[in-house]
Amino acid sequence: MASRKLNVLVYTGTGSTIESVRHCIYSLRRLLSPNYAVIPIAESALLKEPWAPTCALLVIPGGADLGYCRVLNGAGNRTIAQFVRRGGAYLGFCAGGYYGSQRCEFEIGNRELEVAGSRELAFFPGTCRGGAFKGFAYHSERGAKAATISVKKAAFSGVGMLPDEFRCYYNGGGVFVDADKMASEGVEVLAEYADDLDVESGSIKAAVVYRKIGDGGAIVTGPHPEFAGVNLHPHREIPGYDALIQDLTAEDGARTNFLKACLTKLGLEVSQGVSAVPSLSKIHVSSLNHTEVADLMHTFEDIITIEEGEDFIKAENDLFHLEKPDSRWSMAGLNEALASQYEAKNKNTGRGTPDPTAEYTPIPKSIVSHEDAWPEPRETPYFNHAVFYSSLGEYRRKGNSAKEWGDVLMYGEVVTSTNTLLDKNPKLLAKLSTGFTVTATTQVAGRGRGSNVWVSPAGCLIFSTVINHPARYAASRPIVFLQYLAAIAIVEAIKSYDVGYDAIPVKLKWPNDIYARDPTKPDQVSYVKIGGILSNCAYSAGNYQVVLGIGVNTNNGRPTTSLDALLPFASSDLAPFRLERLLARILTCLEALYGEFCHTGFSRDLEERYYKHWLHTNQIVTLEAEAGVQARVLGITRDWGMLKAEEVKDDGINGALRATGKVWALQSDENSFDFWKGLVRRRL
Repeated sequence: MASRKLNVLVYTGTGSTIESVRHCIYSLRRLLSPNYAVIPIAESALLKEPWAPTCALLVIPGGADLGYCRVLNGAGNRTIAQFVRRGGAYLGFCAGGYYGSQRCEFEIGNRELEVAGSRELAFFPGTCRGGAFKGFAYHSERGAKAATISVKKAAFSGVGMLPDEFRCYYNGGGVFVDADKMASEGVEVLAEYADDLDVESGSIKAAVVYRKIGDGGAIVTGPHPEFAGVNLHPHREIPGYDALIQDLTAEDGARTNFLKACLTKLGLEVSQGVSAVPSLSKIHVSSLNHTEVADLMHTFEDIITIEEGEDFIKAENDLFHLEKPDSRWSMAGLNEALASQYEAKNKNTGRGTPDPTAEYTPIPKSIVSHEDAWPEPRETPYFNHAVFYSSLGEYRRKGNSAKEWGDVLMYGEVVTSTNTLLDKNPKLLAKLSTGFTVTATTQVAGRGRGSNVWVSPAGCLIFSTVINHPARYAASRPIVFLQYLAAIAIVEAIKSYDVGYDAIPVKLKWPNDIYARDPTKPDQVSYVKIGGILSNCAYSAGNYQVVLGIGVNTNNGRPTTSLDALLPFASSDLAPFRLERLLARILTCLEALYGEFCHTGFSRDLEERYYKHWLHTNQIVTLEAEAGVQARVLGITRDWGMLKAEEVKDDGINGALRATGKVWALQSDENSFDFWKGLVRRRL
């Protein structure tokens, strides 16, 4: 029941630089979306969380490799090495190339810059020596150049459209000494420097090398094939830097093709085209009966500031522009007005963990209120509001419990994250009532639990709903159960979408994932992840303000599978899911479940409905924190929603498992475990 490896993790901890991280994430998302989730991973997550089972590629970006050594030597490197040997891939750019070599020699003889020593990973079983070209200085572009790289096409069998050579950004990287003499150790040279070097390189000027390691592989580079000229900023004070940008931009297609070939060499599935990085869109606010929009705008009055005749909400994380029909401000004008503030606020100091999505934060989010009618299809071509609201009414008429959730809807074609727009802006969140929902077609900075994200290409239903849970319910109706209610709601909404959909094989995995039968293996009972739930909570004015984020792959089969792909399991005659109708159905199911929960708590009825849909009845798991003992899953505790498991042992007679009487309650610890291999525990 192992999940496909969907994550491409870019290290952002000690030693990395914000520019290198941003270039990595930009280029890799363009080439790998929607097949993989390209996301940052901090050093704490790399060291403490079991990231390897879901990771296809680990990327160590440019920066300073001594910083990497300081925090990853020992346990971190052992985890990385094991990950690669077991089938993972490693990609080290520049400093990541030094770090991935057996020995690093940098600026030998330069007292201010010299670094020399062995390295633990040793993916390249030799010395990476640099700088290949003179002039490097930390936190500076003065040593940068457009290096000419000669491609070894023979190393890329079956890959077309490769250039003979191309210009590539370089700033301080090394050369892999005598790499051509290490073929017996699995080393292949993928590219050479065409220019004369300032250090001794041996018999070849190897700029990029690959090595097969166990079931996996590693590529280490001296130059930066992940740097796109379009993302470089002019430095008028540096002679020739404008020409460098022009040279790199002119040959960007060749650079892109080379990077795609490297990713393919590592076993990744690159996109057929190159995905554009989308711009944020306008956010449309509408309501079932139209009047609720005016009421909402009225509640915003005390948090609105007026500048140049325009209304703004300056929240904690985002700036919202309340657009008027006669507004004389354009989004471009607003962006330009804030550019200087953004530069000052986000200037890199070389310290701390880089935030690769920070560039979206200062961009004003334009809110368009529709007080008289729903948005026209030409305004929101990927979301039909009439279908959503009519479906909401239809499902409500089928049951008497759902009456309000979804009445007010905020929709954006492209947003940062539906959860972030709410829970990172308490000033805005405090004004929103239970059932207020935000949905989007695409997220550019989507969030998941712990270090994860939920990949959200077009065709994925993504939304977040507000629940103001009274504090007086803290003990009798704990908020931990809201994620369980959401899981039940998703599964039951799919199965009650319409007549005939009840046979669609979807299940829930504790505590908050949605799994589906793998349609590519119809003869096996195999499951893949198809959805997830993220819950964030804050306290305000007597309520726990919960933002419940939900993502479900609906029409798009990447990166795992989709609900549409499951339809043949039920009937060949079923129509594809519509995102608008499915959203309406989940909201009505969730509202009814929440109402029951507030009335009775997590009752036996709710508990049994949860068990009806989950994957874990009598499942045998291994408890890593208990020296690897085996335990049988019994259920969840009705007080705090932890997983209950009882120790079992081989009876020594016929191989049957018998209970020992020891029982544990297990908590998820923010998704920092692999359910199928181990769990965090607390003994009952």
